[in-house]
Amino acid sequence: MPSKNRQKPYLLPTLAVISSLFLLTSCGASGPDAPTRMIKQVTDGVEGQSSSLVVRDLFIVAQGDGSGVLVGTIINEGTDPDTLVSISAAGITAPIAGTPIALTQNNPVIFAGDSANASATFTGITQTAGQRLPVVVTFGKAAPVHLDALVLAKDGDYANVGPVAPAKATPAKK
Repeated sequence: MPSKNRQKPYLLPTLAVISSLFLLTSCGASGPDAPTRMIKQVTDGVEGQSSSLVVRDLFIVAQGDGSGVLVGTIINEGTDPDTLVSISAAGITAPIAGTPIALTQNNPVIFAGDSANASATFTGITQTAGQRLPVVVTFGKAAPVHLDALVLAKDGDYANVGPVAPAKATPAKK
């Protein structure tokens, strides 16, 4: 007859697995100093938001002539329309064709790339690749978005980024 004090053979391995899972998932992975909370930026571009207007993956590609081409997307996620009035970098305002540009719900304004519908080039930028410069995106109604954009070299993935005549963004009605 089996002893009543005899433990089940799977109890000890089960407790060991549960204990190790607890230790692996809780050792330093939470709290204000957790490594996953210390990530500052995971892409080249910076992001910002004002009201329902969202600026995504914004950066500047340095050109050989001392200018910089803006790359990024602006999206109105809300139902209230607004306008893109201006974009400046280090105090230099880039001319944007058709400004002010209408920002209607879920119709992105895309700067640079194959699907670009807007273009902004800053002349006289002194920052070089790897440096940052202050960028201010100004809207008709929403508060401006202040960002610290990275300047990237015109090579690799960004070798073809340059001033172009983009497809037409929707101008705002006056």
